[in-house]
Amino acid sequence: MIKLYEQSGVKMCKWPRNQSTSQYCGLSTSQYGGLSTSQYGGISTSQYGGLSTSQYGGMSTSQYGGLSTSQYGGLSTAQYGGLSTAQYGGLSTAQYGGLSTSQGGGLSTSNVNIYISNIPPWRIFMKYLYEHGYSSYADFIVEQYEKANLPLLPKI
Repeated sequence: MIKLYEQSGVKMCKWPRNQSTSQYCGLSTSQYGGLSTSQYGGISTSQYGGLSTSQYGGMSTSQYGGLSTSQYGGLSTAQYGGLSTAQYGGLSTAQYGGLSTSQGGGLSTSNVNIYISNIPPWRIFMKYLYEHGYSSYADFIVEQYEKANLPLLPKI
């Protein structure tokens, strides 16, 4: 389910990005799922959607957006950023990290402690990474998918 965070001056939207097809999870197409096209859905292009380019959207380059390089942004390497390998970061393999297979992680198939993130869906995020000079990060994501024996994301 979409989460709109507003705390200490930080406003951002987050969508489920784990590997479960259960309701409200990252691979669910039902309302609020990570692959839902309905309003606020993980691949919705409407305001607050995972593929929206408007402020807070997954494809937004504005502060806290899914493709922002500022702190907490999807392209940030700072702690909590989408390209951070630090605990809770988008590329972290530690518990609750974007590439963790344990409960709460982005590669988890569990529907408990669902991983949420401000990045666009993994496939679209990876395509963006490859097309904009971040291929080493995209390659790392592919490696983690292979280690987890999950369906391999295509190199685009």
